[in-house]
Amino acid sequence: MAITVKDVALKAGVSTATVSRVLNNDPGIKPQTRKKVKTAILDTGYRMNKAARSLKTSRTGTIGLLVPELVNDFFMTVAQGVEDELHNSGYGMIICNANENRRDEEDRINLLIEQCVDGVIIIPASSEGRHFNKLRRAGIPVVMVDRLVEGFEADAVLADNVNGAYSAVAHLISSGCRRFGFIGGSLELSNFSERFEGFKRALTDYNIPVEEPIIKFGDVHVESGYDLMEELMNQDNPPQNIFIANYFLHVGATKYLLNNRETASSEIRIAGFDDMALSSILGFSSVTVSQPMREMGRRAAALLLRRINTKTPAPCQLIRLKTSLVTH
Repeated sequence: MAITVKDVALKAGVSTATVSRVLNNDPGIKPQTRKKVKTAILDTGYRMNKAARSLKTSRTGTIGLLVPELVNDFFMTVAQGVEDELHNSGYGMIICNANENRRDEEDRINLLIEQCVDGVIIIPASSEGRHFNKLRRAGIPVVMVDRLVEGFEADAVLADNVNGAYSAVAHLISSGCRRFGFIGGSLELSNFSERFEGFKRALTDYNIPVEEPIIKFGDVHVESGYDLMEELMNQDNPPQNIFIANYFLHVGATKYLLNNRETASSEIRIAGFDDMALSSILGFSSVTVSQPMREMGRRAAALLLRRINTKTPAPCQLIRLKTSLVTH
């Protein structure tokens, strides 16, 4: 015979209404009462019927997380932060991969709408965001992470890309560096555009020219970092100081330098954006910008849960989290 809410209430010595409030994470429940009910749930082996609950509350207790690709440490660290916050609130998560293109991104949006998720956190694959309006029309709240898009306004949690890039370049300038190359992703992506802005602002403030021939843009992957560093190093007067706008470009650029030790100068100094697990052992790295990836996920999930639980519309929030410098 199935264990019911009434059985849990009898075991805990409380009303069925109190059990329901605990199951729905009501913040008004006293801690000792919550503990007593949760102990009774474990003792009785009660399992909530989520399908029935969904019909009653019009909620599924799940949110979607849509990322450009799964094989990316940054995106998965953000996902861990999202999970941290959702776990504390009793929510589950569906992770979807956009394969870095709008068509797949739109397909995943359709899937999440069909799954009746209560909200969606999105790290956009491109600068285009009009297709996200499907979610708004379906009454599903959205929070953006890492990047902004055109044609769709939503709450967003971003790193302070401009000041992060500025501080890294200024750090090298303070140690005597005076000529800088740049390797970055497409300026259509807001995070790369902001990091390039910080790079340029630092050079301008220190009266150092921005030299177009040593400014290189590609995609966000290791292979692009390798190719762009090769382009820089094959110039007649290659730069000795380089700002690299994300971790994977940094890995690719370092790979090129290590594969060409006989021609690459040992004096090359790199300032990189993203302090990841292996950043400290990348050759030529002088300083990296650390962004609070896990905190970005937590803050995004908290914003989304607030939207889900708030009936009154409110203006969109833009949260910028501070970065820090890590020297090597």
